[in-house]
Amino acid sequence: MLTALVGAAGLLLLGAGAAKVVDPTRTAGALAAVGRPVGPAVVRAGAAAEVVLGAVVVAVGGRLPAALVAASYVAFAGFVALALRSGRPVGTCGCFGRPDTPPRWSHVAVDLALAAAAAGGAVAGVDALAEASPPAIAAALVLAGGAYAALTRPADRTRS
Repeated sequence: MLTALVGAAGLLLLGAGAAKVVDPTRTAGALAAVGRPVGPAVVRAGAAAEVVLGAVVVAVGGRLPAALVAASYVAFAGFVALALRSGRPVGTCGCFGRPDTPPRWSHVAVDLALAAAAAGGAVAGVDALAEASPPAIAAALVLAGGAYAALTRPADRTRS
């Protein structure tokens, strides 16, 4: 089960990183909105690192990649919490490029849950998702899809 959880986190890194490599503008805008301006090239470089890390988790596995995934998701949770607490209008965290992913406390919770799973994988060790059993691969895909859906759900326009 740990391999599926860490694999799901890796799959999300792959998808989110690829989206930001293609279009870094939302992430750059979100960083600027909370007082951390960086250019698109810096966002693309970080996004490329996300893609590489996600690919390593999927293809290689291991304790160090899992630890790096844990650190990544702690950083993501910290950024979203900063965006929420900043009092500045941040319409999207920029996590997945084009789709608006408004910062929410549920986003922080998902990031921290993935960080905890990856930390567990760093301690116990995890296999490459690509070499896992078919049920573990299926679980990782379902978990990654569910997390993506939760993180990218549209903002509730009925509340103010």
